[in-house]
Parts: sequence; structure tokens; C-alpha cells
Amino acid sequence: MSEPNVLPRSEIPEKYTWNSTSVFSTKEAWNAALKELPELTAHVTKYQNHLGDNPSVLVEALQAFEKLYRQSGMVYVYATMSQAVDTTNQEANRIRSRAQSAFAQVFAALAFIDPELISIGQDKLRKWIEDEPRLRSYGHYLENLFRRQAHVRSPEVENLLGMLSDPMGNIYNTANMLANADLKFSPAYTSDGGEVQVSNSTYDSILSSPDREARRTAYESYTDSYLSLKNTFASNLITSVKSNIFMMRGRRHPSTLEASLFESNIPTSVFHNLIDTYRKNLPTWHRYWAIRRKALGVDELQPYDIWAPLTQKHPKLTYEETVEWICRGLAPMGKDYVDTIRRGCLEDRWVDVFPNQGKMDGAFSSGWPGTFPFILMSFDGTIFSLSTLAHELGHSMHSYLTFEHQPIIYSDYSLFLAEVASNFHQAMVRAYLLNNSDDPDFQISVIEEAMSNFHRYFFIMPTLARFELEIHQREERGQGISAEDMNTLMADLFAEGYGDEMKYDRQRVGITWATFSHLYTDYYVFQYATGISGANTLSRRILDQKSGAVEDYLGFLKAGGSQYPLDILKRAGVDLTTPEPVEETYAILAGLIDRLERLIENRGRTE
Repeated sequence: MSEPNVLPRSEIPEKYTWNSTSVFSTKEAWNAALKELPELTAHVTKYQNHLGDNPSVLVEALQAFEKLYRQSGMVYVYATMSQAVDTTNQEANRIRSRAQSAFAQVFAALAFIDPELISIGQDKLRKWIEDEPRLRSYGHYLENLFRRQAHVRSPEVENLLGMLSDPMGNIYNTANMLANADLKFSPAYTSDGGEVQVSNSTYDSILSSPDREARRTAYESYTDSYLSLKNTFASNLITSVKSNIFMMRGRRHPSTLEASLFESNIPTSVFHNLIDTYRKNLPTWHRYWAIRRKALGVDELQPYDIWAPLTQKHPKLTYEETVEWICRGLAPMGKDYVDTIRRGCLEDRWVDVFPNQGKMDGAFSSGWPGTFPFILMSFDGTIFSLSTLAHELGHSMHSYLTFEHQPIIYSDYSLFLAEVASNFHQAMVRAYLLNNSDDPDFQISVIEEAMSNFHRYFFIMPTLARFELEIHQREERGQGISAEDMNTLMADLFAEGYGDEMKYDRQRVGITWATFSHLYTDYYVFQYATGISGANTLSRRILDQKSGAVEDYLGFLKAGGSQYPLDILKRAGVDLTTPEPVEETYAILAGLIDRLERLIENRGRTE
């Protein structure tokens, strides 16, 4: 295989970089906006102890808050995107640090709002909403505030908790800098002795190479590098867990799981339903490992074989072709929807497309009211990059339509909803690709992408969720946990998931937790699995041409945070308080495995 060519940031053509000047025309303009935040903050805090004066004063205070919220978010998005595209850029690192501190200071200063609204009283606020039309859009916000009342503390305590978001927020940044700026990987080697550069932005591409020696040596280089810093990564993650416990106790919740899900009004049974259904369906994964081992013709399947190609005839796409295929797959959503995607990708530069030296690994969507819903990824022309772009565009269209249809108070939708939108795009595009080609190799390629996606969201993420729950519970009990304890726990969970069909090194599998920065957002990982379940149920409604299905789904995207997440999903057509959507999605997974097995068997008969 050829060595991936990772260019310096300066050599990436502008049309393939995120449109930073659409947020702030220059760094000086960003700096001016940052410097204005204290003044805007002071304009809000002058209303402290006056929110209850009358409805007009409350409206003025909330409007001042919205202006501050918009500008502080734009400052933060600009800074975080600037750093993410080049973590080695020291100036970008400095502005991100400044933005994070300013963001924390803003929200600490605004901490008086919720306690003061509570002190006004729910009955009085309901009467004000009836009398003052400008307050009516705040109905759900205030209802949710009083639902949360028992966990909202005094203004002084809220101010302290708000200020803690700065140092606590840096825990994630430490993990990011360790993984993307400081961690060094030894090279991998091809079967003919060639050297291959290993980095966070090239690792996935190497693991999908047909060269098993390159995969093996890249996997060992990657995991061994993380193992070399296991104690540092463990200390950092444990600090994150302890900060979650601190916030749990500060807000008087019985557990970190309940504290995390409480914010979105999600019962803990949703988490446990997911885990129970995952464990029940582990034989589906054991069967897949056996089929993959047979298809690859290896005596022992190893973790680095999970992404190995099952066909040598993969499509190679340009970025522009990828955008077109995604648009075709999403055609059932309507012309306006597709035109917005095409314009965002090809004209407005939502996407920072290609890998470059120092670029953060992985992919994400990041936006704020007043900005485009930007996407960071490392496109490599494969079907997997197509899937990644489709996924992130799901997030971005969710943000785009939320920003367009909701007041700023509801512009931040729940993480629980976010992974529905992203996986919905993948399900729609995948269905289009499978239904519009009779080429067996192309179908195998699409199913490989599907299995990689399901592996991540329906195997890895539930496994990480079990790991996350256990380490939180151990710390909540005061039991404590070390790096070695974490590796042992992780390896034990993978042993259950792999069954007898996978051979693996326990230490290298055990360090998996350190490679997922998702764990720094508490109880996020399980929501990937509930998200893919909701996504497949909703996409199936549209693909089956159910009456009103498209409108229902668009309503979900436009709702933002204006209702509770489970209620928004129920209106769209899926009930995640029950295990049924998860079971239905496992049935879809099993169907893909059946189809893959038939394709491989048919290929064997014709060879």
C-alpha cells in the first residue's frame, strides 16, 4: 500500500476548508467580539434581582441574554474549529483557551437567572406568559425549569458551579491534546517492508487496507502508544468522572447516570433497555465474526481484521461525487432539503474536508445560531468517508433547521436527539446505494460500510457504555479505580462481545477506552446506540412511504430543544422508552449479515 500523504495545513486548497471568515472576517474581528463579551454580560447582570419586577423587564433581560448567548457561542465555535483543524498551531490553541475561559465566565455570570425565575413562582410566570405575547415562546423552558427545581441551587452555588465549567472543561482538552498533539506513533509496515505513517487522521484508512501486515503493525503501533500513556489517560478520565460525581452531588442527584439523563428528562430505564437488548443480541455479532473470518480466509480473526476489505473492487470517489451520492440518497426528503446540503458542501464551505498535519482525528459537526453548521472530517475518497460525511450532515441539517425555526433558547437540542439525525442520513443513503446497483462487489462495499457503522454504534458504544457506568459506580462508592483496573474491565467486556470467534491481546483491547474522547461527555456513548435505533425506525417509515413520514421527520429536526427529547421522537414516529426500536434495528443488522453471507457464498461459487 502507498503511504498516506498528510499535507501541512497551508497546502490544503481553500475551497476544501471551513468558511472561517463567515463567522469573523479576521482574527481581529474575533478578538473584538471576545472583548465585547464582558460588556454584554454586564448588560444582562444589571437585571439581577429585577427579573420579578414585571413581564416587560423579564422580556428585556431575556433578550439581552439571547444576544450574549449568540455572540459568546460564535466566539467559541470560531476558536474551537480553528484549533481542531490544526492542533499544532499555538495561536489557535491560545484563542481556544481564551474562548473557553470567556465562555465559562459568561455562564457563571448568568447563573442568577434560573434561581431568580424559580423565586418568582410558576403560577405567576404562567400568568405573565398569558399576558405578555413575547414570553410565550419560553413556555417549555419555564416548565422544564420547574421540573428541575429541586436540583437548582442558590445563586451563589449556581455561580460557583458555572465557574467550574472552565477548569472542568479543560479535562477534555487535555485528552484531546494528548491524543492529537503530543502522542507519537511508530510507523507501520506493509507486507513487502514498506513504511507507513501512522497518525490519528490516517489510522482508520490503514485498518481498512487489504494488507494484513500493515493493519497489524498499525494497530499495534496505535494501541501501544496509548498504552505507553495509560496512567496519564486514566488519571485524566478519572478526574472527569470525579467532576461528574461532584456535579451530581452538588445538584443532589442519587447517581451520575440519573444526573446526566435528568437534564433531558430521560428515565434510566432507556439506558438499561439498551444494554439488556445489546447483550441479548450478542450472538448476532458472534455470527458476523465467523462470517468475516471465513470471508477473509484467516485461521484467527483479530481486532485489526474488523475493517479489512471483503472485496478488492471498492469505489473511489471525489469529494464532489460523494456529495452528489448523498443528495440522491436523501432525495425523498425534498428539493429544499437536498439543495441546502449541496449548497452547504459545495458553495458555503460548511466542511473542512481533507486530513492535514495536526488536524484533530475523527469527525464532528459544530455550529451556533449565527454560524453555518460546520463539519470537520478527513475525507479519503472511500465509501467510509461518504458515510462519515452523510452522518455529519445529519447533525448539520438538524442544527440548520433548528436555528431556522426555533428561538435561540431552544437552539441547543439534546445529545439524545443528535445521533438520530446523523444515523438517519446514513440509513437513507445506504438504502439508496444498495437498491441502485446490482454489482455484487459494490453491494459488499456498501454492507462493509454498514457493518463498520453498526460495529461502532451497536457494538463499541454499548460496550463503552457498560464500561462508563461501572467506573462511575466504583468512584461513587469510593472504591477507586486504576489504569490497570480500567484495562481489565474493558478487556472483560470485549471478551463477552467477541465470544469464541475473535483472538486478541487483552492489553491492547483493554486500552480502547483511552482512544474515545466521547467518554468525557458523561453517558453520551449509549446515545449512539439509541440514536441508530431511532434513525433506522424513522428512515424505514420514509422508505416504506408511510403517510406523513417526511413531514414528521422534518418536524423532529425543526423542533430543536423546544420539547422533551422522547416526546419529540414520539411525534416523529418512534418510542425509545421501549426496547422495540432497538430490537427492530438488530433485525435490520441481522438482515445485512444474511445478505453479506449470500453475496460471499455466491462469489465463492463463481470463482
